[in-house]
Amino acid sequence: MPRYKLTIEYAGTRYSGWQKQKNAKTIQGEIERAISDLTRDNTFEFYGSGRTDAGVHALHQVAHLEMRKPLPAETIRRGINDALPADIHILAVDTVAHRFHARHSAVARSYLYQLSRRRSAFAKPFVWWVREPLDLARMQAAAARLTGMHDFQAFSDDDPDEKSTEVLVDEVTLIEDGDLILIRVTGSHFIWKMVRRMVGVLAAIGKGGMDVEDIDRLLAAGGPEGPPLHAKSTPRVGKPTPAELTAPSSGLFLERVFYEGDGRQWPLRPAVPVSPGRE
Repeated sequence: MPRYKLTIEYAGTRYSGWQKQKNAKTIQGEIERAISDLTRDNTFEFYGSGRTDAGVHALHQVAHLEMRKPLPAETIRRGINDALPADIHILAVDTVAHRFHARHSAVARSYLYQLSRRRSAFAKPFVWWVREPLDLARMQAAAARLTGMHDFQAFSDDDPDEKSTEVLVDEVTLIEDGDLILIRVTGSHFIWKMVRRMVGVLAAIGKGGMDVEDIDRLLAAGGPEGPPLHAKSTPRVGKPTPAELTAPSSGLFLERVFYEGDGRQWPLRPAVPVSPGRE
């Protein structure tokens, strides 16, 4: 049975996330319907590199497709796209070895988050507009403390008794682009809501509501040096918890999925630009 690697972009605004669900419109469900239309056969395997939540977008999601009848890669790409809605698009289809697995073969992932300093008539579904002034230098100083291997239990709703909450974060980069602050987070993998809560905490620090050093407190709370806790019960200590600061899904993009041999250097650019303006 031939196996193909699909590279996919989508706007997640209208969907209940990636994973196929009953009585809900999802990215996986729409693509599987399009594959069925193309092949007239439901005996295929379609597996994504990971889930994205409701409202989250992707610039380069990856999935693998295995089906009984071989077809040229370009025929597959065009055929699936012809049956997809306009907000989901197959960028590329490549033939791969049978051992390739979209999820298990991935060695790292990167996410892009877009914070907007101003209200935008066009970019609202793709940014989080923060009304208050943001101190980029404070946010960058806090972001540096998030890199490395840490227990991100305080930044997630995942239960550490059922799933490891330790994550190796390779990079947290913040830059300005027009009226956007772009945040790239690259790591081995990510746990539920982790990136959105990281962004929410960084925004709170940028607004002055939290201190840069609070990052250390939150990481310690989830690690072996801190008290046992679940993210939902993170001690307040007079300040909001990451759960209370969760950034909206609108600004979040799955940017890249990396496999063995992939390069990691590429420009940090906005998915949807927001030019400078006056509020």
